[in-house]
Amino acid sequence: MNAPTPATALTPATAADTAPVDRAARAERQREVVAALSKHLPTHALLWQSEDTVPYECDGLTAYRERPLVVALPETEDQVAAVLKACHALQVPVVARGAGTGLSGGAMPHALGVTLALAKFNKIVQVDPVSRTAVVQCGVRNLAISEAAARYGLYYAPDPSSQIACTIGGNVAENSGGVHCLKYGLTVHNVLKVRGYTVEGEAIEFGGDALDAPGLDLLAVVVGSEGMLAVITEVTVKLTPKPQVARCIMASFDDIRKAGDAVAAVIAAGIIPAGLEMMDKPMTAAVEDFVHAGYDLTAEAILLCESDGTPEEVEEEIGRMLAVLKGCGATQLTVSENEAQRMRFWSGRKNAFPASGRISPDYMCMDSTIPRKRLADILIAIAEMEKKYQLRCCNVFHAGDGNLHPLILFDANDPDQMHRCELFGADILETSVAMGGTVTGEHGVGVEKLASMCVQFSPEERGQMLALKAAFDPAGTLNPGKVIPTLHRCAEYGKMHVKKGLLPFPELERF
Repeated sequence: MNAPTPATALTPATAADTAPVDRAARAERQREVVAALSKHLPTHALLWQSEDTVPYECDGLTAYRERPLVVALPETEDQVAAVLKACHALQVPVVARGAGTGLSGGAMPHALGVTLALAKFNKIVQVDPVSRTAVVQCGVRNLAISEAAARYGLYYAPDPSSQIACTIGGNVAENSGGVHCLKYGLTVHNVLKVRGYTVEGEAIEFGGDALDAPGLDLLAVVVGSEGMLAVITEVTVKLTPKPQVARCIMASFDDIRKAGDAVAAVIAAGIIPAGLEMMDKPMTAAVEDFVHAGYDLTAEAILLCESDGTPEEVEEEIGRMLAVLKGCGATQLTVSENEAQRMRFWSGRKNAFPASGRISPDYMCMDSTIPRKRLADILIAIAEMEKKYQLRCCNVFHAGDGNLHPLILFDANDPDQMHRCELFGADILETSVAMGGTVTGEHGVGVEKLASMCVQFSPEERGQMLALKAAFDPAGTLNPGKVIPTLHRCAEYGKMHVKKGLLPFPELERF
């Protein structure tokens, strides 16, 4: 997948923003850093040759690429601390990296910095069935936690689609969700404690083993901070008992607005499904051809509504949801009859991204959120954007919490298509903000959505974000150039919009 740059064509705020780095100066800096880190890491844990650093030049957002100066692969926490202390002494930027599955460029390297790869921190330290917790290192895969807890009848609830590969450290950095986050919450709701190191290499801990911790609630600050405040090495997560039974409704609708309104109606009825997902007709067609999940290809949109719990609870909740969905105009209602059929329904949703990759050379996955009541409005708006930009878009949503994942289909080899895709993506984000939403739900801002942050947040709000960043990292060397746009970049953004006649927000007029 090749994901394009933001629609404003602004480059990421990294070394790429500055004049080209002098090769001789870079080489000298590299020798200095390698010499310093060689005192703390074995030879095999330090990479700097060009062919060795290529695999680290980007994360899942492949449009942004940068070779790191050095890649460090520590194996112990003492080594992590030593690397951070050495880099701090040299004022070298540090970018922490997990599995590299992120979709916003949050782990893109710095041209003059060290990529701190934490993949070797993959041990499950402890699973405690009594307290229903697990202590895991940052490089443990999301799904591996549930696999380790399964023997106790427990599992880790947040389940992003990349759970077979993504790591818990990355989940904490991005505050990842998943198809069941409506009922069981995001990462922030399922984490008790996070341990790690500051940019100076000092040990730090957020949260605690109890349900609450003394002092400021800094756990909620570090979860979703995209690696800008601390380097995470260990996480204590909450485990959830496996439900006795789960059943899923596949509801078909002949109109997108009816489907969107049905989502709001289910929640308004006081029902909190275990999962509530929505796919439009192009998406269901792509998925059905790929995994044969049994989707209704005649529907304009389908909803997947899941209930879990005791058999009695599920029976009652399924009945209530069927009544609401029927009242909202569902044309077909199918309830899974067994676990195999339920998993088949979900296999389609879980494979939405690879299914899109089969029908288009490239796609750009957006990640905005809107109020549930505006689901139909954003779908109708996206349909108009398809005509405007002459590109197809397949839509799959975490409908229950309003998290959109429109997949814009294009060919990156065609510069005109790529440009139109950039405009399309920015239009979706700006429209989401105008509807009362936000530019990201779970993929993060990284470098991809820097320009869009200028639309959502005022200079004063961005100033507060920068102040928080400075409290943890005064020199700004931990994952620099990510998430928070500078005043200069927002001014550039505003001027470009004025020039193009695309000024949807009056607050940008001061630029």
